[in-house]
Amino acid sequence: MDLLVDSYGRRIKSMRISITDKCNFRCTYCMPAEGLPWLKKAEILSYEEIERITRVAVSIGIEQIRLTGGEPLVRRDVPELVRQLRKIEGLRSLSLTTNGILLKQQARALAEAGLNRINVSLDSLVREKFAQLTRRDQFERVL
Repeated sequence: MDLLVDSYGRRIKSMRISITDKCNFRCTYCMPAEGLPWLKKAEILSYEEIERITRVAVSIGIEQIRLTGGEPLVRRDVPELVRQLRKIEGLRSLSLTTNGILLKQQARALAEAGLNRINVSLDSLVREKFAQLTRRDQFERVL
């Protein structure tokens, strides 16, 4: 039963969930150089709320979830969130979009927790252009 369809009648199988508004970059296309005021902790979805939303989404036909942010890896215990979400029957794919800065420290734990895919946002292969776009000189850390 296809409960979710777009305006062309195609089945919707994927969903993105932003798990934080915080980010360790200040990309020109995303936020001002001085940053933005962060949401209060009470305004950010708890891991329990994310799990509940995912269960409901899967129950109405969502098969793929992508965790995004901000930068999702600045949030504590993301591998534990992944582990909990992977227990949801019917969730076929769980992925994460990251700027890559914290990936080296967390990649193994994310894989062991059951993350299927990682998408690294790499704005340029030219170091200077990367720094200009992200307002951070962190090119080598992403690679």
